[in-house]
Amino acid sequence: MEWRDEGVLLSARGHGESAAIIEVFTAGHGRHAGVVRGGGSRRIAPILQPGAQLSLAWRARLDAHIGAFTVEPIRSRAGAILSDRLALAGLNSTAALLAFTLPEREPHPDLYAASLALFDALAEGSDWPLLYLRWELNLLEEMGFGLDLGSCALTGSREDLAYVSPRSGRAVSRGAAGEWADRLLPLPPALLGQGPASAAEIAAGLRLTGHFLENHLAPELGHRPLPEARRRLVALLSRTA
Repeated sequence: MEWRDEGVLLSARGHGESAAIIEVFTAGHGRHAGVVRGGGSRRIAPILQPGAQLSLAWRARLDAHIGAFTVEPIRSRAGAILSDRLALAGLNSTAALLAFTLPEREPHPDLYAASLALFDALAEGSDWPLLYLRWELNLLEEMGFGLDLGSCALTGSREDLAYVSPRSGRAVSRGAAGEWADRLLPLPPALLGQGPASAAEIAAGLRLTGHFLENHLAPELGHRPLPEARRRLVALLSRTA
């Protein structure tokens, strides 16, 4: 069995004396693991950093085997943001959530494209927090837990949407919420395309996506806790708010 593809590195860990086991996200083969012989060497180890774009060749005797990767660097992203604590936290959270949520060897080309755009924004130092927040919404959608923010769940109105039901994930207008407002999750206007996102709106949006990641998606994955990398990012962003 053999294939070639391009992908972004999610994680790498030592294996034996000199090898490494890496996990990558590719457009054509989804989340995929394999051994890199010599991956712990001085020549290859610096290449195997989260967020790195790699040219990959995977080979195994049987498809069920973990197999071995041959890797060539295309673009390093971690090196470009090592001096930016917040951007590095964003990169680590993105990689960790992909590794946490994606089924093995299942392609998600749309999510792959959105993830590359986010990784590039992080490396380029552009205004990425809103892009990251929208990426988490995209991740929920790809995993079957998408939010319906187009109209009010109670009235069908598209006006003055201010909340989200924590159970159904549907938007609720301010007027329809009434006395139930304190039981609903705030919906930041920026997620409706209404102007730029303030730090406070980003923090509120991450509380919104975090609720569905933790209480809807995680139970489907065996009730595992969300990655610590996401908690660190949320804490850093919340401080700026």
